[in-house]
Amino acid sequence: MTTVARLVLGGTLIAAGALKIGNPSESVMAVSAYQLLPDTLALMVGYALPIVEIVVGVLLVVGLMTRVAAVIAALLMFAFVFGIGWAWAHGLRIDCGCFGGGGELKAGQDPSYLLDILRDFGLVLLGAWAARFPPGRFALDSALGLTVSAHTDTQEEAA
Repeated sequence: MTTVARLVLGGTLIAAGALKIGNPSESVMAVSAYQLLPDTLALMVGYALPIVEIVVGVLLVVGLMTRVAAVIAALLMFAFVFGIGWAWAHGLRIDCGCFGGGGELKAGQDPSYLLDILRDFGLVLLGAWAARFPPGRFALDSALGLTVSAHTDTQEEAA
């Protein structure tokens, strides 16, 4: 199950970052559209977000530094859930920009806030799962001996 959680979450992050990285101005526009951050911070986040998504996604897919990457991914997804909820609560009519694009919606387009929130919250849960449980035998962490065995985890919980 953890391998599936890693692959789904990591693959989603890689796809999202890859679709944004080629057009950083759209990424900046998407972050700015939420009206949550000052312009200079929205600019930095807009440029950095695709890189962070790709790096964290690759770490999850290969299973390296899995628990750290999973925590970062879960926090990112939670931030996205918060941002989308913020936009919805404040009556903003924007595209989430989750997979490129973003910004104000055109006339006649409706936001898909509920679906975006449900999807991202599901990804939060996958991140929490991957952070809580060992990464699985198909992870570099396991191959390199960087994981704590399930037996050791159980002993630590009992203590």
